[in-house]
Amino acid sequence: MGLWQKIRAVALTDVAVMVKGVDETAVEDIERLLIEADFGRVSFEIASELRAQMRLGRLRTEAELKHWLMDRISGLADVSSGRQDLDIGDGTGPGVILLVGVNGVGKTTQLAKLAKKLQDAGKSVMLAAADTFRAGATEQLEVWADRIGVEYVSGKPGGDPAAVVFDAIRAAEARSIDVVLVDTAGRLHTCGDLMEELAKIVRVARKVRAGAPHETLLVVDGTVGQNALRQASEFSDAIPLTGMIITKLDGTSKGGAVVAAAGELSVPVRFIGVGERLEDLLPFEPRIFAETILKD
Repeated sequence: MGLWQKIRAVALTDVAVMVKGVDETAVEDIERLLIEADFGRVSFEIASELRAQMRLGRLRTEAELKHWLMDRISGLADVSSGRQDLDIGDGTGPGVILLVGVNGVGKTTQLAKLAKKLQDAGKSVMLAAADTFRAGATEQLEVWADRIGVEYVSGKPGGDPAAVVFDAIRAAEARSIDVVLVDTAGRLHTCGDLMEELAKIVRVARKVRAGAPHETLLVVDGTVGQNALRQASEFSDAIPLTGMIITKLDGTSKGGAVVAAAGELSVPVRFIGVGERLEDLLPFEPRIFAETILKD
């Protein structure tokens, strides 16, 4: 069952609730279900506000409760401050966008989708293969570059990823490329040495291009639940994040982790991956997301 079906089945079945409105027992049940859906500490915030609404007598019907929850969840998930477009710099040089994340979340594929989206918007794009460690990583990115029809820069296997980023930005400047998309090696969020390497990439990008990286997007597997929040927290501690890309998002069971990461860390979700095609990278819409979580 989806989250709303569970709420209706567990918290809204009592006759007293139907007659008198949502009561404390129902609120406790809803709080537990939110925790189970990976909303984390946000669960307590929602429950506390729900109690306040209950005391004011504003939530007396199932429809009123569902509408309130939808508004609250979409509000917590929307920390973008109204900014939808990616920051690609001031036009005096290439914008630099960095994709980071743990192993196996599909960073390279999402980077290719993002490249296609920018290309469709009329931007020239260069891909930088800063994953110099994973066997076949540079070849995979080169295949994507050829398929999309964008330029590509790589380094030697086992080489310095920061040097690849340096070369890519310089090449993009020389060729008047609008955006450099940087693919980085997957790394466990608990590995300090690899996180420091990532911080070095950021420092080098900043030295060679003012304001770079203009976007640093964390790619997260949407099915990993609260581990998504832990990943976001660790990466955010190591480097400034400007947003997240959520892949394989299961809105009925693990979607609460998206709200938790956005609400607790103020890192907005910018895109969601919904399939394998190049077109399957969509802007994140908080209201649609909330409706998906609370669908009948």
